Amino acid sequence: MSHLLCFGLGFSARVLAARLAAKGWRITATSRGSDGADQIRASGYRAFVFDGSVPLPAGACEGVTHVVISAPPGADGDPVLRQHAEEFASRARQFQWAAYLSTTGVYGDHAGALVTEETPLTPNTERGHKRLLAETQWLELWRSGGLPVHIFRLAGIYGPGRNQLLPLIDGTAKRVIKEGQIFSRIHVEDIANVLEASIARPDPGRAYNVCDDEASPPQDVVEYGARLLGLPVPPAIAFAEAELSPMARSFYADSKRVSNARLKEELGVRLSYPSYREGLAAIARALRS
Repeated sequence: MSHLLCFGLGFSARVLAARLAAKGWRITATSRGSDGADQIRASGYRAFVFDGSVPLPAGACEGVTHVVISAPPGADGDPVLRQHAEEFASRARQFQWAAYLSTTGVYGDHAGALVTEETPLTPNTERGHKRLLAETQWLELWRSGGLPVHIFRLAGIYGPGRNQLLPLIDGTAKRVIKEGQIFSRIHVEDIANVLEASIARPDPGRAYNVCDDEASPPQDVVEYGARLLGLPVPPAIAFAEAELSPMARSFYADSKRVSNARLKEELGVRLSYPSYREGLAAIARALRS
């Protein structure tokens, strides 16, 4: 039986786990706390608490065939490798596929220019530097021990429960304008599409950009969402004057278009939501129903 181990069952990994469980896969996942582990068990999965400070119990990896790592890295890199690098190296032949979920933030700022998987990695944020360190650590385990690691650099993630329509509905949406700023995005269901395609066509050591076809200014997405819902378009606010959280402000540090040609050509992926328009329209239909 195929057996997926998810280090962190967050927004993205949860969709993949549900799809594979429906196909008869066994699922094991971790949470940072006991409450989260209880919620995982309520979904019918095996669960462990893992916060990076101690390893999983002995035997937790027995029978595991596939691994997804979505736990956030620390200043010293990936917490999973901090505790399990040696064990993973020893199980390199047992694991058929391993995925590290990274971010397009590892490319840094390109002033709106196009980046591909061959573009030099020059992050300009703390989050980007941490992700690059973790990528490097996982790829070293592939080079040195043959662990079948794949890197997936995710663009801005949205989907049901996490999307631009929700702040429009509750009246907190902001249409922030920063000249020349563009983002790439990806619907959570398309992340699962990409991961399933890679499981079917493994290519250890390969990196993939995971994004849709249309990088766009963030204010355009807000305006489209407002018109989709029949709500007033929020007034424009200059970036310098916008009251944003440190996390929200950090997303404006990078501006680039991200190429998804490789995942289409090598994995044969057809995106369910090729732009934010199709994705938000589907979410709006679900909200109305």
